Amino acid sequence: MASERTILTSRRLVKVFGDDAKEFLQNLVSCDVSELSTTSSAFGALLTPQGKILWDFFVFADESTDGFLIDVSADELDAFAKRLAFYKLRAKVTVEPADESVHVVAEWGDDLSADKPQDPRLAEMGLRYIATGEVEETTSEADYHAHRIGLGVPQSGQDFQLADVFPHDTDMDSLNGVAFSKGCFIGQEVVSRMKHRGTARKRIIKVSADGDLPASGGDILAGEKSVGALGSSAGGSGLAMLRLDRAKAAMDAGVPLMCEGVTLSPSIQAWATFNWPSSD
Repeated sequence: MASERTILTSRRLVKVFGDDAKEFLQNLVSCDVSELSTTSSAFGALLTPQGKILWDFFVFADESTDGFLIDVSADELDAFAKRLAFYKLRAKVTVEPADESVHVVAEWGDDLSADKPQDPRLAEMGLRYIATGEVEETTSEADYHAHRIGLGVPQSGQDFQLADVFPHDTDMDSLNGVAFSKGCFIGQEVVSRMKHRGTARKRIIKVSADGDLPASGGDILAGEKSVGALGSSAGGSGLAMLRLDRAKAAMDAGVPLMCEGVTLSPSIQAWATFNWPSSD
């Protein structure tokens, strides 16, 4: 397929720069920002001390300040920047919103540029990069979300709510969102324990139906028992956060998963580092 390109207008950028910017971020966020370059980026989150996601985002190296640009939901821009500023204490760091002429661009398909950052979550997502000024768009942000949903990649605000879930619940451990090998960061102990003990029971996986799926947020039932909630969808393809053990038990018993009268067929993404729980 030919490449498609769109500005993600639902995203804004926060600038973080100063002598201590790299150390400051490295000690806060779940991803590794120590080796970022103009052709790479990182996907990560700022967590609570209890390990839940306060904000998820993408981090880019910023040549203009020798610092970083953080791509975050536009609705969360001010709250996120305020929280980062709260953490800086005496560090030599400046945190401020980037100019609105600086855009987040997504591009996917064939013949993609080799000198722009890939989406760090999944190669099939294509490119995700920063551009200033006019961008020649070939498609819409809605088409980007259909592409994302087709690959089974979740997004906060659509597939899960911030401050309510752990990185494992949202598949961040499978999407390069947690650098388990780097030093400490906020919430690191809890997230590492979940990884080593394999205690994540909720996961976001793909669901499909013969027709269009219901609106996001619908309760998914196995008989009369809730097993999860529907997230974003495009036509008959969507994402859902499910209790895998309960969903598997229902399927093994021949009980269909239903959402507002629509029968759902669940499947775990090919890229996932987890699987259905054992029936033993």
